[in-house]
Amino acid sequence: MKRYIQSLLLLIVLSSCSNELNFENKKFNKKSTLLCKQNCTEIKVTIPIAKSNGRVADSINKKIFSIVKELVYLDEKPLTKEDYEALVSSFIQTFETTKEAFPDSTFGWEANIEGTIKYQSENLINIEIDHYTFTGGAHGYEGLQSLLFDPKTGKTIPIDKLFQNLVELKKMVEKKFRVKYQIPQKGSINQTGYLFEDETFQLPKNIIFTNDGLLFHYNQYEAAAYVEGPKTLFIPYASLKNYLILK
Repeated sequence: MKRYIQSLLLLIVLSSCSNELNFENKKFNKKSTLLCKQNCTEIKVTIPIAKSNGRVADSINKKIFSIVKELVYLDEKPLTKEDYEALVSSFIQTFETTKEAFPDSTFGWEANIEGTIKYQSENLINIEIDHYTFTGGAHGYEGLQSLLFDPKTGKTIPIDKLFQNLVELKKMVEKKFRVKYQIPQKGSINQTGYLFEDETFQLPKNIIFTNDGLLFHYNQYEAAAYVEGPKTLFIPYASLKNYLILK
């Protein structure tokens, strides 16, 4: 009986270890084979891959892949193989097909995607995806996406599960935003040239966890014109104790 209990405990420990969520950074790079003198077409993807045998890792990996795919997959046909090698190859193939159709075009394409684990605890995993793509035009598209995962399920955490008292939180963040960017406390949030929809302040789509507090990040166009660049606001955890549920 004693040996049976010991064997059972060992099996539980081994099972727990096999399902432990770890990440491995992987790189997927590819260049166009077409001749070029400068600004040659290239795609670079560096991304953390969740490693375990469970559905938690699968859920996280599928979500991250869907974000990267949305950024770099430009073909009209569905992607037949859902993996990063196929994804980077499709970017290059789409460029080369476009180049054949428009041989006089002189610019190359570029994609640079980098995923980083910014914060990890027993309650959440925060993965930031920084991205830059250029496929022609006046300038490229640059920004970041912050993904918040529940480490127990692998699902993304919605904002109402992250914070409580959302109305009061938004008021507090808006007040600090106005102070930082020298917007009068009274009057429209857009009175100095910002572009909030319906002239109403909104929390950003991307919130980044750090060891000391939260970084509220607005990409270009989300709060201001492209030339103004991204807008950020850091708030320490001490100021968020009445609002933050998970940390």
